[in-house]
Amino acid sequence: MPGTTLPPFPDDVRTHPLLIIDFERIKAGDREEIDTLWKAATSLGFWYLKNHGADEEVNGMFDMGAETMALPLEERMKFEQGDDGRSFGYKKAGANAVDPSGQTLDTVEFINVSKDDALAYPEVAHRTYPSTVNARMESTIAPFIRKALEVNYTFLEIFNERLGLPEGTLARLHDLAEHSGSESRCTRNPPMPGKMSAERAALGAHTDFGSLSFLHNRLGGLQVLPPGHEQWSYVKPLPGHAICNIGDALSLFSGGILQSNIHRVVPPPGAQAEYERWSLVFFIRPGNSKILRALVEDSPIIADAVKKRPGQNFETGSTAAEWFARRIRNQRIKNRTGPETWYASRGTEHTPTVI
Repeated sequence: MPGTTLPPFPDDVRTHPLLIIDFERIKAGDREEIDTLWKAATSLGFWYLKNHGADEEVNGMFDMGAETMALPLEERMKFEQGDDGRSFGYKKAGANAVDPSGQTLDTVEFINVSKDDALAYPEVAHRTYPSTVNARMESTIAPFIRKALEVNYTFLEIFNERLGLPEGTLARLHDLAEHSGSESRCTRNPPMPGKMSAERAALGAHTDFGSLSFLHNRLGGLQVLPPGHEQWSYVKPLPGHAICNIGDALSLFSGGILQSNIHRVVPPPGAQAEYERWSLVFFIRPGNSKILRALVEDSPIIADAVKKRPGQNFETGSTAAEWFARRIRNQRIKNRTGPETWYASRGTEHTPTVI
């Protein structure tokens, strides 16, 4: 359960350090802190965030997740996301592949709540949800999403300036009034004592679908493969710190300047593997109609970055909605036709040779 006293993260496993960003200093316009954020976003694309002000909302979201997972499976399955590329709703464990073979299935279950549904409630923007979600939509879920949006829009404004884009460009690509794939996700992974990480990935190697992710977890399990590395490293959870990262959309918009790095989720290390692993994340994604492409006409900085990456395609020809649905749809084991299905669900930085 989310409130359980947990063993410490072990000190004998490989970890990768992340830069720590203070959100209060970011909001105050501290140039040194903004420089550190830019360094993190353009190198690994992951960073810790402290003083984000969402701790109360995060605790409530974990409670909502526990209440939802306590419902009978039959009830949860009434709200399953399905195989047509829709993300919102419940996903049972084992619905997705985690590698090209299709022999290994994911071990996580989660509930995704659309940003549009949460902010429109009690009106339905996309779909309905379990009773446990509805009971907390206004008191817990919408407040968490608003806090996450505040964090993410603050980052977008900073990246907009550093990329030399006209004022408000990135904000317009994530217009709050337009429907999008933006969503909160509360995930439960069962205890997996004695499991080697490479044997049983909870979520396979991927880059995130959207623009920015705002993640909260209490146990280890998140691993990154930094550029130039051949071995996975854990990201150690720090109490009171979120983990933020860049997704594919921002990497494309920026011509590869902002880094969407490959990562995965595996069983927690050491004694932590004896416990359920809970995580909470908010993904902000571009408006459904927005085309995913480098903004070369809007910024000479981005145009120059694209010229320096001649082997990389920044013209997807895809809307955010199409891109998102393709990746969701091709993860589903019921849609599998072969290894190509799984590869089609991966992201811009995916390396097929990585295990």
